[in-house]
Amino acid sequence: MKDALRTALCSLVGIEYPIVQTGMGWVSGPELTAATANAGGLGVLAAAVMDMDELRVALKELRDRTDRPFGVNLRADQPDIVDRCDLLVKEGVKVASFAMAPRRELVQRLKDGGVVVIPSIGAKRHAEKVAEWGVDAVLVQGGEGGGHTGSVPTTLLLPQVVDAVDIPVIAAGGFFDGRGLVAALAYGAVGIAMGTRFLLTRDSQVPQAVKDVYLSKTVTDTVVTTQVDGWPHRVLRTEFVDHLEGSGRATALPRAVKNAVGFQRLSRQPWREIVQEGLAMKRAQDLNWSQVVMAANTPMLLKKAMVDGRPDLGVMASGQVVGMIDELPSVGELITRIIKEADEVLERLGA
Repeated sequence: MKDALRTALCSLVGIEYPIVQTGMGWVSGPELTAATANAGGLGVLAAAVMDMDELRVALKELRDRTDRPFGVNLRADQPDIVDRCDLLVKEGVKVASFAMAPRRELVQRLKDGGVVVIPSIGAKRHAEKVAEWGVDAVLVQGGEGGGHTGSVPTTLLLPQVVDAVDIPVIAAGGFFDGRGLVAALAYGAVGIAMGTRFLLTRDSQVPQAVKDVYLSKTVTDTVVTTQVDGWPHRVLRTEFVDHLEGSGRATALPRAVKNAVGFQRLSRQPWREIVQEGLAMKRAQDLNWSQVVMAANTPMLLKKAMVDGRPDLGVMASGQVVGMIDELPSVGELITRIIKEADEVLERLGA
């Protein structure tokens, strides 16, 4: 492997290759996370949809599957977030990632416990803010990425952030091969993060029927909708999503209430904690109550597809890169291929 591929990210988190598998709800379980870690990348466990007992079980399973560093993705607005952070410290988890910026005191609590803190951001100003709080690195996702996303493409957002902060920057949104890895490094990033590409591997536990839907899509078969939870969310375009897009608030809000009830039954989370979580979300993100209730759509609608195998009744988060993917390698094969391609690109450029 070329020296250029041994980046600051590798040193920071103790991995072999500068490749991150993002923490995708209902997708990034212990098996996928461990497979990524064992292949030399940074696997990230999606813990936002787990309660504390489930998180403890998942961490134990991860320890049984790998002895390499891995990360855990958390939600900063959960009522028990301090307990979750303390659990990561106790278990010696290497990285805590956040889909929204954690509070300054959470950053310090984790860092004092030896945990590397890497929040995801979608704007230059967000990167500047968390850098001031002392995070170790930021993951920058451009608009072509899946799930919650902004409108600025990676090729513009990435250099903006690299120029604005003095901490390592990881690039996400549109990456799937070695050419993209080299391009990200050329912009000044220390590695790439991928969600859709790791979802579409043999180690992903997503039902095969759902993977087949992904593999049938082109780069124009995604849509950014606010009908899932009130925030821009890039998903695969399906008949169900078209139906959501065509429905107004009069139908969206009752559906969100129904999903909130369904999520409570599934998670067994006390209503008191759910209300506390909603209050925290409202304060942290300046949401109205309609948006808070709609946020309950996300875990339930994703679960319908990703766990229950019913894409006709759920949503499938996806980056536009889905149209560049046509097969299901193992995680090990994928990472080996990306590094080989990157080496070849660097060799060609050097020549």
